[in-house]
Amino acid sequence: MGSFSIWHWIIVLLIVLLLFGAGKLPKVMGDLAKGVKSFKAGLQDDSDDAASGVNAPGANAKTIPNQPANTADTAAKKDEAVRS
Repeated sequence: MGSFSIWHWIIVLLIVLLLFGAGKLPKVMGDLAKGVKSFKAGLQDDSDDAASGVNAPGANAKTIPNQPANTADTAAKKDEAVRS
């Protein structure tokens, strides 16, 4: 009951042929294959990046130019400036 028989697959194939036509089917399958290859390449790139530590926490952290990195140090420096 949970699996498809050969007749189910034949009916699905006929419906796909009716929807897309025999001429468009190779193009659709080619586009699907390109998408799968691109997806696999993306997964491979992600695993390579993770192994090399590119996606380590803080690796892509951006700092704003002319802004202090630590606000606690900045507050202490402002307090010292006000006191002097």
